[in-house]
Amino acid sequence: MRMSAVPKKTSSRCITVAETGSHTFEIVGYSLQKGTGVGKFVRSGTFTVGGYDWSIRFYPDGSSTDSEEYVTICLELMTSNATARASYHLRLASQQSPLCWWGCKSGPRLFKSCDVTRFGPRNWDFILRCDLEEEESCYLVDDSIRIECEVTVIREPQLSETRVESEIEVPPCDMMAHFGKLLEQKKGTDVSFIVGGDSFEAHKIVLVARSPVFMAEFYGRMRESGMCCVTVQDMQPDVFRALLHFIYTDSLPDMDDLDRDEYSEMIQHLLVASDRYAMERLKLMCQCILRKNLDVETVATTLALADQQNCDELKAACVEFISSSRDVSALVATQGYSSLKRSCPSVLVDLYEKTSKLFKT
Repeated sequence: MRMSAVPKKTSSRCITVAETGSHTFEIVGYSLQKGTGVGKFVRSGTFTVGGYDWSIRFYPDGSSTDSEEYVTICLELMTSNATARASYHLRLASQQSPLCWWGCKSGPRLFKSCDVTRFGPRNWDFILRCDLEEEESCYLVDDSIRIECEVTVIREPQLSETRVESEIEVPPCDMMAHFGKLLEQKKGTDVSFIVGGDSFEAHKIVLVARSPVFMAEFYGRMRESGMCCVTVQDMQPDVFRALLHFIYTDSLPDMDDLDRDEYSEMIQHLLVASDRYAMERLKLMCQCILRKNLDVETVATTLALADQQNCDELKAACVEFISSSRDVSALVATQGYSSLKRSCPSVLVDLYEKTSKLFKT
């Protein structure tokens, strides 16, 4: 069985990871650092996060004249000839309550050791010196302060190679083919049909699932009588064989050995059978085939059949074909027209009325 082609799917993945580390810088003897001058700083020990070296700068008198009333704190990239992308959180830690702190956060940014961007943005107004030194301050205790810094280094994204995703190819549904083999092999059959001298074996459960008429027969009067052999009247064996094929496979059998007239006749008989066993899909399929194959020779018999089986759309198609025919004399000369006139005169009256309306419009 040939399987339908499955579209090829490919995928790739970009993975970005980060590493976080923290450092605590404690300054003991804060009062002794004061008065060293604007721009003067003390630096923490170097600490490593994400493969880069960092330090904290503390300016007790501010880093510039614009910030001389403040204490300035900043983060510095110490690794030479390096560029790092990182975010950080600098804070003065309370020495009385771990839930209390004063600080600032920075989102991801580039640090380059070759220029001024090696510093995190200097917090010129990190904290007013007077606020830090006030008597009730929880940040300056016993002449010491504690600075905490948390750094998150964002690594370069890692892109995986494009790969072809494996697909499990699922074949199309072959359930009907299995049902066809079930009919062909006749295993487990529990009912037989006699049609025109030919015998056909089948499975009740399949028949009742497909036709409400079989449902009524097998689980109605036949259930009470226990019958397992049914004689089918007024149907040709080939037509019943085709009907069974459709019941089991939901498709029509191969009819390539039939000529055009034989094929049309078979479809007409199947239309009658589909109506008899209330198989609407088969009935619509037969109507569709007959409509596509309308010609001068078949249109009259098809019209009579459509009228008998209450196929309104097929009947309308026949009327339209006849009314638009350029050779009405050839149509009237057909055997089908003679049969129509003889057996269904009311259809001709209906046809005359409808064609008259068409010509008027």
